[in-house]
Amino acid sequence: MSNRAIELEELRELGLALLSPNSLVGLALLLACLGLSWVVVSLLQRRIHHQQQSVFFGQRIVDGVLFPILALLLALLAKAVLPMLGISHAVFKVAVPVLVSLLIIRLTVQVLRTALPKSALIELIEQTVSWAAWVGSILWVIGVLPWLRDELNDITFKLGATKISVTNLIEASMTALIVIVLALWLASVIESRLLRGTGVDLSLRKIAANVTRAVLLLAAILFSLSAAGMDLTALGVMGGAVGVGIGLGLQKLASNYVSGFVILAERSLRIGDMVKVDNFEGRITDIKTRFTVIRALNGRESIVPNELLMTQRVENSSLADPTVSISTVVQVAYGTDLDTLLPVLTNAVRHIPRVLKSPEPSVLLTQFAADGLELTVSFWIADPENGQAGVRSEVNLCLLRKLTELGIEIPFPQRVMHHQVSPAGVPDA
Repeated sequence: MSNRAIELEELRELGLALLSPNSLVGLALLLACLGLSWVVVSLLQRRIHHQQQSVFFGQRIVDGVLFPILALLLALLAKAVLPMLGISHAVFKVAVPVLVSLLIIRLTVQVLRTALPKSALIELIEQTVSWAAWVGSILWVIGVLPWLRDELNDITFKLGATKISVTNLIEASMTALIVIVLALWLASVIESRLLRGTGVDLSLRKIAANVTRAVLLLAAILFSLSAAGMDLTALGVMGGAVGVGIGLGLQKLASNYVSGFVILAERSLRIGDMVKVDNFEGRITDIKTRFTVIRALNGRESIVPNELLMTQRVENSSLADPTVSISTVVQVAYGTDLDTLLPVLTNAVRHIPRVLKSPEPSVLLTQFAADGLELTVSFWIADPENGQAGVRSEVNLCLLRKLTELGIEIPFPQRVMHHQVSPAGVPDA
């Protein structure tokens, strides 16, 4: 009897076993395994205060990785025990591949959502993995997958000196996907732990997270190539070709990546610094390996290539000292007693909440203007990321109230016109 006939006979026997009354016990036991898994994960979820993007728990218990893992382990245990009790385990022959597919889908989806939350390819990858996993489980249950694997194994081609079949290529792709997903998962866990820490500067923790992710992905790719049977010594030639490509077409991209690591290593720019680049001023919210995100005080964000930060002039108001000096100008009428007024205005500005006591504010006579005496009020703030317009407005309102209280005039432009009357009998020119 051929292998195909044997597989068809096994499929027929599986169908008869599923339709037998004895399979109801297996179905009830499967439901019990699913219910027990849900209860255990639910209790763990309440006991452990996990984040919303948790890979293990997900957002609704069943969409995490822990639920299919527990259900699969319980199903494998039941599948092994039922034949000892004389009960058919046909239900679990179908349930185990389905649970394996569910585990693969949940693991891939949750890891990608955690590691690449803003990627536009996540939905496409999720749908591709879901279709592949469900179709694979169905083909395995009906017995087509082993036959299809044998047929694809006969289709071979050469890659250099290595002979590779279509089956090897598919298995290598699946291995690469699983290894890369696990590497991204481990990298995201390490990155979240590093970024939550407080003992080391945030920029250093950021570069450590980027290096960790790059190393893990490189190791995953090398492992996948090795699993596919590819000779890794051939990567030397490939590396030379990649080097030529970087030197020609990818020079800017490589420069941005190198500049990003240099910025993080030198700490010339740090997350939270107030900077001005190419007439765009704002606070650095994130430093990626390729670009830096700067958020202005009005909410706009600018994505600046890291190479630009290395080659152009960058004003950093937070590098050595986060304090910033601000000034405003007011005029008072000529004849005002400045010896008495200046200390009063200085004391009034000093009591504004955001104005620093040290260095203390100052009020100086800076110009004899056409309409009055010009006073420059200078003061310091320690939180430039909260904006300068608000604190300048508070200082101006304080000066206005104080001058009004003291009855001191704030002059406005005045012009004096002289009209000359001509002598009698002499016409005006």
